[in-house]
Amino acid sequence: MSQFENVTVVREANIYFDGNVTSRTVLFADGSRKTLGVMLPGEYEFGTAEKEVMEVLAGELEVLLSGASGWRTVKGGDSFEVNAGSKFKLKVHLPTDYCCSYLG
Repeated sequence: MSQFENVTVVREANIYFDGNVTSRTVLFADGSRKTLGVMLPGEYEFGTAEKEVMEVLAGELEVLLSGASGWRTVKGGDSFEVNAGSKFKLKVHLPTDYCCSYLG
C-alpha cells in the first residue's frame, strides 16, 4: 500500500535522539494507529508498550530484539515484529524510511 485514505495526521512530530529519528502519527477511522518516519544513521534503543510491526520502506538497518541471539539485517521491503513491553536496538546504516503499525 503506497498511500492511506481517509486518515488524520497529528500535526506535531515525534522527535527522538536529537532529531536523528522523526515520525508523524497517522490515525485511522477504525481506531488503529501508525507512525511514518525517517531514521538517520546511528545506534538507537527503543522501548514499546504495545506490540508493533516495523516495516522498512527504504534503507537498511540491523535490529536486535529482546531475547534474540543476534542482530538481524532488515532492508527496504522487509519488516520485523516487536513484542509488547519490550525493548529493541537498532543500528541504522543508511537513511531509513519506515512505517510502524501498533497492534494494541
